Amino acid sequence: MSIDFTMQLISFGSGSSGNSYLLTTDHSALMIDGGVGIRTIKKYFRQYGVVTERISHIIVTHDHADHVKAVGAISCEHAIPVVTTADVHRGIMRNYCVTRKVPAAMAVSIAKGETRVLGDFSVRPFAVPHDSLDCVGYAIDVEGTRFCIITDCGHITDEIAKEIAEAEYLIIEANHNIEMVRQGAYPPHLKARILGLNGHLSNHDCATAIAEHATPRLRHVWLCHLSEENNHPELARKDVETVLRAHGITIGVDFQLDVLNRKTPSGPFIIDNGQWTMDNGQLIIDN
Repeated sequence: MSIDFTMQLISFGSGSSGNSYLLTTDHSALMIDGGVGIRTIKKYFRQYGVVTERISHIIVTHDHADHVKAVGAISCEHAIPVVTTADVHRGIMRNYCVTRKVPAAMAVSIAKGETRVLGDFSVRPFAVPHDSLDCVGYAIDVEGTRFCIITDCGHITDEIAKEIAEAEYLIIEANHNIEMVRQGAYPPHLKARILGLNGHLSNHDCATAIAEHATPRLRHVWLCHLSEENNHPELARKDVETVLRAHGITIGVDFQLDVLNRKTPSGPFIIDNGQWTMDNGQLIIDN
């Protein structure tokens, strides 16, 4: 498929220390989650040349601190509307880690299954099982190109499987190696939470979901939200590649795969005429 515009993706952090992503077109930008500290995110904005006036909206997956602790501050300082479900908004208001709340005038509610046009982006949330007040993934369309983000996901539902099948570009959780959790030092209740149906997606289950549900339209996968204690980037890639290879899928041939950094930016990844490349470390959205 020919794409006559340029888009960019950057991850400002992906893990329990803070999660935040930015998608841009030539004319607007969409932020996903605001869990990186406000001082750090400001530094990254300066470092990557992000023009905050281009950020039309912030969409939020759920109300845990590592996804929302700076969302109110960003919204207040830059007058950016925050879009998420009514339950996630309630969770943000109750979260003591969110010291600056989202102003009422900037809080926009969206229902699961509802499609909303936000700048250049058409956004639709869908249910994701996790032990938060509410949790959603997002299908994001730009000029016929489908992005999908699935993070903090306890297990793959039929609905999530359908979203994976429709994705061309997929950000998906590969949180942990199962044996590292089982053999690690976490107390039993925390191990049970991580491994439970409303916990986090393992490397193996992430790869199995891709292998069983992705279609030939899938072009690029980013593994996100890796655990610092129960995973590491090389292991996540190895675990995922092993499962995919067993299903006859070859990374670099069938699609590209990258692992997002936990505490530092990854990217920018640039899409131009349907092909993803890496930039030289500058995110330029100021034309």
